[in-house]
Amino acid sequence: MGISDLHVAHPENRRIVEDLRPDDPADWIVVAGDVGESLADVEWALGLLSRRYAQVVWAPGNHELWTPRDDPRQDLRGEHRYRRLVDLCRSLGVHTPEDPYPVWCGPQGPLIVAPLFLLYDYTFRTPAAATRRQALEQAYEAGVVCNDEFLLHPDPYPSREAWCRARLALTERRLAACDPELRTVLVNHFPLVRQPTGILRHPEFALWCGTELTGDWHLRFRAAAVVYGHLHIPRTTWYDGVRFEEVSVGYPREWRARRHPVDVPRRIFPATVAH
Repeated sequence: MGISDLHVAHPENRRIVEDLRPDDPADWIVVAGDVGESLADVEWALGLLSRRYAQVVWAPGNHELWTPRDDPRQDLRGEHRYRRLVDLCRSLGVHTPEDPYPVWCGPQGPLIVAPLFLLYDYTFRTPAAATRRQALEQAYEAGVVCNDEFLLHPDPYPSREAWCRARLALTERRLAACDPELRTVLVNHFPLVRQPTGILRHPEFALWCGTELTGDWHLRFRAAAVVYGHLHIPRTTWYDGVRFEEVSVGYPREWRARRHPVDVPRRIFPATVAH
């Protein structure tokens, strides 16, 4: 099962999490980021899921990495905040991108379940923007600017894209070292390919949605499925014969427009969809 963008600071979303139950005691659930902004909310949600599901696998979203201005832990910024989240998850028995990738051995397995922490590098630009600077100017002019620009600090890296490049290099090495006989389920908050951002209402927002450097990872690393969130557009798509599942819940105003969260959580394996 897969889910993301829980945003449990919203009471309606908190109730959705409270109602989550596995179909089978052996079910795993992958959580592709944006559980909440506060450490307390992340601990509450992942702790609840870890008591109900056989295994919880977490990849961070951008919201977990925020240091809000009213956060009492202003010292937890960037890498330091991420490492604190990893420690929190480990205390709950939740797999993180820093742990050995677990192998799911259920029907249609075995599959390596790889939670990824990759960020973005401003390469998902509109055709009118040739450079990062031009793309950001375009986004500011359109009034479409992600709060990451103010709340997601890259410390100790000089920029978010530098942090992204470091994470890409580390993760690429780890994936390349995986058993080549096994297929993978790649779990990342941001889509690994650019195509899903093509339906965004505001194309400028794609800047904060991934990196072109992962555009072939679903093929290079033998993905049986890719799980992501962030866009708040839950759906199944296929690229190069690989299934991509967006598993977002999103904000209440968004899922109310659909009358109810769609397929929460979404089944990843055993797969029930066909190409």
